[in-house]
Amino acid sequence: MALSNDNLKGVTLALLSSGFIGASFIIKKKGLRKAAAASGVRAGVGGFSYLLEPLWWVGMITMILGEVANFVAYAFAPAVLVTPLGALSIIVSAVLAHFILKERLHALGILGYVMCIAGSLIIVVHAPQEREITSVREIWHMATHPAFLLYVASVVVLVFVLIFRFAPCYGQSNVLIYTGICSLMGSLSVMSVKALGTSLKLTFEGTNQLVYPETWFFMLVVVTCVLTQMNYLNKALDTFNTAIVSPIYYVMFTTFTILASVIMFKDWDGQSIGSVTSEICGFIVVLSGTILLHITKDHDKNPSRGGYTQISPSLTARLNGEMLKHIEDGEMSSNGEVVVNFKRPDSY
Repeated sequence: MALSNDNLKGVTLALLSSGFIGASFIIKKKGLRKAAAASGVRAGVGGFSYLLEPLWWVGMITMILGEVANFVAYAFAPAVLVTPLGALSIIVSAVLAHFILKERLHALGILGYVMCIAGSLIIVVHAPQEREITSVREIWHMATHPAFLLYVASVVVLVFVLIFRFAPCYGQSNVLIYTGICSLMGSLSVMSVKALGTSLKLTFEGTNQLVYPETWFFMLVVVTCVLTQMNYLNKALDTFNTAIVSPIYYVMFTTFTILASVIMFKDWDGQSIGSVTSEICGFIVVLSGTILLHITKDHDKNPSRGGYTQISPSLTARLNGEMLKHIEDGEMSSNGEVVVNFKRPDSY
């Protein structure tokens, strides 16, 4: 199926957006590390010192540029086409993480990249055409349909449960908590972004939509959702390896966004079964690629999750002294290993 002019513009902007957003993950991660090293309080445990770190703001500006490109892309193409193309941001962030953050990139990860690209191409080829909308009130009618209102209510309940029940207990040990909050809120922000972008597009074309309160309501929802996403995405990036956060966030965010778009905008209405099936298969290929990228990455060693534990220099010196003493005394086992038997120091 040939791409329409609007869909082509949407694809181009989505690819550009993915490049900026993928780079922003790495820049912000570097900024979070510098801020934590300077202040001693990480964003993952409630610190906000990163707001004073210039590098974090560079990453934030880069992400804003990507989001602006993404914002405009939604005004030209359906969400089921634009959102899956975010897979490119995973490729960009994984490659940059390998070289800049020294997070190991295994050879098998290349297959994951190929799968992400192949799946994205399948989605692009079989994507539905953008539905023609002449007023923001048409979008409001879609947003107040009972099926979508049920989805919104479910998302709000889940987000509140995750924030107030699970995040305090499991947020530091389970990556799905923070990314789940970001993804659920992200699906609502995308629907509002598409509504707002369409309104602005119609306004620039000569049909003023700013006179309608629905336009301003969608803007309020966008701001609320984006601020929530930013807060919990920072927590996720600071707590977990970038190579874990990026693909899991992409998979969950894309899944919820496509679900919300299908419910609200009915993107698949009028498409043949073959086209819908191809899109679903392409999406599955992309998800498989992101999962492959995830399992081929090394996890950060975090003391709170059973990784390496830091030992103070004074304790290290005392342990070394005990070991040297036993070596000098000739206390060896039958197989030649040193036998070290000492009491744990009373203080660290």
